[in-house]
Amino acid sequence: MATATAPPTTSRRAHRRRVDPVFYAFLVPTLVLFTLAITLPAVMGIVLSFTNSVGFGTFTFVGLTNYVAVFSDPALLHAYLFTLFFACITTVVVNVIAFLLSIALTAKIRAKVALRSIFVLPMVIAGIVIAYVFSYLFANSLPALAQSVGFGPLEQSILANPHLAWIAIVTVAAWQAIPGALLIYIAGVLSIPGDVYEAASLDGATGWRQVVSITMPLTAGYILINVIISFKGFMNVYDVIVGLTNGGPGTATTSVAMSIFNGFGNGDYAYQMANATIFFLIGVVIALLQMRLNRGKAAF
Repeated sequence: MATATAPPTTSRRAHRRRVDPVFYAFLVPTLVLFTLAITLPAVMGIVLSFTNSVGFGTFTFVGLTNYVAVFSDPALLHAYLFTLFFACITTVVVNVIAFLLSIALTAKIRAKVALRSIFVLPMVIAGIVIAYVFSYLFANSLPALAQSVGFGPLEQSILANPHLAWIAIVTVAAWQAIPGALLIYIAGVLSIPGDVYEAASLDGATGWRQVVSITMPLTAGYILINVIISFKGFMNVYDVIVGLTNGGPGTATTSVAMSIFNGFGNGDYAYQMANATIFFLIGVVIALLQMRLNRGKAAF
């Protein structure tokens, strides 16, 4: 009888790809810092949300008392509604304008590189600085201009109008966020082969038809990324509101992030940690829904 062939002497481990030690040199410190600075404080905060802690000293567990109080607080309910409304409106404004600008700045026009540089300048300025500058414009320059031309609705500062103050916040937040979205959209538009547009032109497709039938479908992944990033960022809006209205008039423009931060300084630490936990879970659910609805559209 023929003897069985001996198995190869090389073990499976020898075939495995070796990991460069430099990888661990970068990975381990990052994981340690992330755990100490984000994961551990988040877990501690969730635990303290079930207590009556004021942020220091002793505390006792009170169960779901803080969570029940959050759901029954009309001021917090208004903050959630305003934050969601603001995030939805601003996300639409930012992505529509940034997408249209990306098409214009990738077309065959002169000085498009210089124009791209100009359009991305707002993203390098701190949000609070931008907010204070626009606060002066909305409170002084715009009313003065409206009075000179006799336009009554804007003769008073919209920052003092509880029904119009949100427009100023959306304007400033969008002005700062458009450059970041613009860069992503430019990358998406430039990734489309020129031959596709040439073939569409030969078939008689006009410029707008090409945008709807070619550009938008082929940049669906970039649109998805921008929408998720924009919405997540606007849900956490804080500095722009502080610089423009500080949550006013009254509490008309108070966001959830502002409610949480202000509550920490008023002895409501555990209560606001419960609020922050709920806000975090809502953000996770919204992100999962976005990914679910747009599954298969990511192109990169």
